[in-house]
Amino acid sequence: MHDATAKLHTLYRELGEEEGVRALVETFYDIIEQDEDARELHLLHLRGHGVSHSREEQFNYLSGFFGGPSRYVQKHGHSRLKEIHEHVPIGPDMRDLWLRCMERAIDKVGIGGELKVRLMIHFERAAETSRNMD
Repeated sequence: MHDATAKLHTLYRELGEEEGVRALVETFYDIIEQDEDARELHLLHLRGHGVSHSREEQFNYLSGFFGGPSRYVQKHGHSRLKEIHEHVPIGPDMRDLWLRCMERAIDKVGIGGELKVRLMIHFERAAETSRNMD
């Protein structure tokens, strides 16, 4: 695929650009805040900058991560996941809980098939990169 064509064909576009990424993030954090199974993840967010802050920062991050506007980098100057999460204890259990919640959000917004598989591959890599505990 030619570079110009590759830049036009991004996950950001496939997700529905800003509206689609925003829907995924909002659905994910609704799960975090409302689902008893996600309680531990919700509490972790409350110990940090809070869920409202995380909703906006994850939207900014994922926009660029999926090939759209680099909002997070423009605001913070980098997008290094390990550094972003250094203040949060993330071990295998928390990583896996985050992934389960994200998969549920993907399902709830109606993303399926090959696009879901591709998203989960990206999210699995990102979640493992964010892990800072054994």
